[in-house]
Amino acid sequence: MVMDLAVELIQATVQLEQPLGDGTRTVGTGFLISAPGPDGQPRTVLVTANHVFQKMPGANARIGYRISNADGSWSYSPQPLKIRDGEGRELWTHHPGRDVAAISIKAPPEFAKAALPQDYLAADETFAQYKVGAGDEMMALGFPRGLSANAAGFPILRSGRVASYPLAPAKVFPTFLLDFSVFPGNSGGPVFVSRTVAAMAASDTSTDSAAAVGPGFIAGLLTQQVELNNERLEIGIVTHAKFIRETIALLQNPFAPATVADTTPAPGAKAASAEEAARD
Repeated sequence: MVMDLAVELIQATVQLEQPLGDGTRTVGTGFLISAPGPDGQPRTVLVTANHVFQKMPGANARIGYRISNADGSWSYSPQPLKIRDGEGRELWTHHPGRDVAAISIKAPPEFAKAALPQDYLAADETFAQYKVGAGDEMMALGFPRGLSANAAGFPILRSGRVASYPLAPAKVFPTFLLDFSVFPGNSGGPVFVSRTVAAMAASDTSTDSAAAVGPGFIAGLLTQQVELNNERLEIGIVTHAKFIRETIALLQNPFAPATVADTTPAPGAKAASAEEAARD
């Protein structure tokens, strides 16, 4: 049986935070992808928005792991994540033209197992394959203002409609709009199409059709919100998964090719991570 991508991504999505020493903390969202390392062996890669790490001034962030207990309960167990060396140099890799970052991590075994294969990351043709376009529903995971779904630290699942056209090719349209409210802490979270939504987009919505459509796909990651005259328009800006693929390739080979796309920010765009730090 193919599991709904929503459940799989909930397991693979983590809160990223860095206390600022004044009772506040900078908060963002990340998710885990499994990609082979230079030696061909499996490797766990944490993906987030580049500005999430850039807005963390210290050398160590915290990654919000969750531990499954024998009685069926869960415990929230954040662990340190080194993001800069002793001289302040960045230890993560970022895309040269888009707001995407990736860093190889040593995750606990249960989290390494939860990391999704990079094949789940959409390519240009994926949207046409799943018949997903303007007006269709996508889902997003994150930690708005540092809030989680429960004390175990699971992310909050929300949804919105694709609010722009067209969605591809990513080289021409590197981002697209999603109609939902964005808050500090959402940046870096995955935006995806679940198997259920993908099946509804197909012409035949039977169970057989759902299986034929596949488990769903990761469309991109949330990087900005749209504001006009300091008013939030409740629209998120999603950076295409193509640039996540390229950033992971750069992590393995700094000379890997990267798409040169238009980097002009959308009118009124504002980074969606914790510019206003979440208070503990």
